[in-house]
Amino acid sequence: MTTVTPGQAQQYSKPLPRTNADSAPYWEHMKEHRLHIQRCTGCGTLRMYPRPMCAECYSVESDWVPASGRGAVYSWCVVHQPVHPGWKDELPFTIVEVELEEGVRIRSTVVDVAPSELRIGMPVELIYEDVTDEVTLPKFKRA
Repeated sequence: MTTVTPGQAQQYSKPLPRTNADSAPYWEHMKEHRLHIQRCTGCGTLRMYPRPMCAECYSVESDWVPASGRGAVYSWCVVHQPVHPGWKDELPFTIVEVELEEGVRIRSTVVDVAPSELRIGMPVELIYEDVTDEVTLPKFKRA
């Protein structure tokens, strides 16, 4: 997996993720350039994004398991209107939903594929973008 580090990470101008008790381990792993997925310890169901209760068995017990970061484009949309001024200079950009090899889906952006080149099933892999000293975001590139 690749790491993308902007020249001046401290000047990141977009909103940053808010962590809570359920998502903090996910973001800590991201910061370490490791993708981990929350797993229900009651029934083994993987869940993404992190949440307090399993949708299958309603257990509130979970742990974290490593994930490959490899997957395929499940869906995407092209954003033409910024929802925040920080994205104004990047328009249009693509948000992808990736189905990971582990079976869960994650949404992010793809860094090296024009919207016209995207295809359902296109293989992609996770890269890490260190946007500040404390926050690393998951991104995807063509595999």
